[in-house]
Amino acid sequence: MNKKIFIYGDSGHGKVVASIAKRCGYEVVGFIDDSESPKEILNFKSVSFDTFLQNFSSCYVALGIGNNKIRCKIFNKLALHEIKIATLIDPSAVVCESAFIDVGSVVMPLCVVNSEAKVGRGVILNSSSVIEHDNVIGDFVHISPKVAIAGAVSVGEFSHIGIGSSVIQCLNIGKNVVVGAGGVVCDNLESDSLYVGVPAKKIKTIERVIC
Repeated sequence: MNKKIFIYGDSGHGKVVASIAKRCGYEVVGFIDDSESPKEILNFKSVSFDTFLQNFSSCYVALGIGNNKIRCKIFNKLALHEIKIATLIDPSAVVCESAFIDVGSVVMPLCVVNSEAKVGRGVILNSSSVIEHDNVIGDFVHISPKVAIAGAVSVGEFSHIGIGSSVIQCLNIGKNVVVGAGGVVCDNLESDSLYVGVPAKKIKTIERVIC
């Protein structure tokens, strides 16, 4: 492929995204960092977004930010400047030919995305997560490692399903829902809410995300 790519975000998540980009055949040129003091990561010096625009705007950019709201804002900024936003699917992932992965999403190692599942823009499907048939995963969702979502589940935009959680079939998880680590979801979940436990119970209302 030999396409050049920058990773927007130089945290630990960004490093993982860089590794996936390499396995997908991209040449990683560097990282983009909005902080006042960019650093060196994986033997690359990170650059500001302004420097990227001035010198590297023909390159692809992958989203290396774990925070859903910030990832959305960066996606919108890249789209405004007509930057090519990469969609990355690790070669070890199993994605059914009838599934759909939208632009800017990252499917990490050993994920499974099954028949006619639909994954929105800027989604993170983290390592070894399972997205079963007919799921609809909204924009800028983060599905953490080892999450298993049974068939025909809808997950609203900006939601974050914590590590090792399970969701039974045919449920609706609202927008901007956080499910704590190891939660077991057995009922529909209200938007803008935090749920924890087995079965998952609402703990509090959380601030609505506006991007």
